[in-house]
Amino acid sequence: SQPESSPLRRNATDVTQEASAPLVPHDAAPNRGGVPLGRTLMWLGIAGASAALTYFVLRTAISMRGGAVPSDETADRVQALIDEANRLIKTLDEKKPQA
Repeated sequence: SQPESSPLRRNATDVTQEASAPLVPHDAAPNRGGVPLGRTLMWLGIAGASAALTYFVLRTAISMRGGAVPSDETADRVQALIDEANRLIKTLDEKKPQA
């Protein structure tokens, strides 16, 4: 029929040789020594994005709340004394003779 060197005959021989070759189990594949770099970088990216998102959410929540410390009695008293001192200085400046 077909000569020995025909492409069809050669392909059939190659397939037969591949089918009879011993199979290597998946577990016997060489290990590259640890976790692949791509997977590690992916998890680092996820962790970094989560940290950044948390930071911005908390910063926004604090700024929306006002962020200022509620005034206490001492702070109110100090502010009243400063206002009174400013008023006295203004009164003295007005009474000072113009030179």
